[in-house]
Amino acid sequence: MTTKSYFNLLTLSLVLVFTACNKKSETKDNPVTETTIEAPTYTTENPSSMLASIAYAHGGWDDIWNKKDVQYTYDYRSADGKADVSTERYVFDTETSFGYYTQHDINAMPGAEGDIMQYFDGKTTMATLAGKGIEDPQAVGTSEFLRRANYFWFLMPYKLTDKGTILKYLGQEEYNGTSYDKLEVTYDPAITGKEQNDIYILYINPTTKMIDRFYFSLPAMGVNVPAIIANYEYEDVDGQKIATKRTYYMPNEKGEYGENPNLTQTLTNIKFNNGFTPENIMKMD
Repeated sequence: MTTKSYFNLLTLSLVLVFTACNKKSETKDNPVTETTIEAPTYTTENPSSMLASIAYAHGGWDDIWNKKDVQYTYDYRSADGKADVSTERYVFDTETSFGYYTQHDINAMPGAEGDIMQYFDGKTTMATLAGKGIEDPQAVGTSEFLRRANYFWFLMPYKLTDKGTILKYLGQEEYNGTSYDKLEVTYDPAITGKEQNDIYILYINPTTKMIDRFYFSLPAMGVNVPAIIANYEYEDVDGQKIATKRTYYMPNEKGEYGENPNLTQTLTNIKFNNGFTPENIMKMD
């Protein structure tokens, strides 16, 4: 597959990656209570402990659940300067996902005039363009993909432990002076209902327990091996380690990667516990 093909897959279809995972078992009917949780034991002999340690190092699911919701500015930018820029809002107990795009050159109806609003309440999706309702099934479908995908990527450290996870420790590999533990994560077809499931190769810093780097596949779009590289940089926001800069690299026909990323995502102005409800989440100042 050519570099251009991989680039198109990432910019247009990265939104599909979330389909490998199910929702967290915690719901509004089964809330997480605020308790003191000890750091789990991290051992490569027990890959599940590695995912538990990752979740703990990021701040913990209990902590982010009790923050209730989040808002941030999302910049999704390709190497040629095209970008999707949105205000993102999520409510954790319902997996409600809202996005308001002031720029949409890549995934969210590129070429259309006017701001785009997308709203997914965990069950149904609605979208508007320049304040008018969108009825085109393809555009509404893309809106739901984006809503669910952006939510997944924000909560990825916790979503990796969803039902049907299959784990395999792959040993260590050095990158940029750090010896990373490599963990393969994929999903049981009997649980997901899909013959081909996403594959992640996580590079876990054994000291910080953070995922600094990973490879992943996109079987829904014909990328059946983990060939796309993601590098993550984190910031501490109210006790949560958030990947505020994400850079993605695609291989060329020889399997080589360039020095500069094909795609860069940045998250800024992150704020938790905004008091969002179904009645006010779509209101923009």
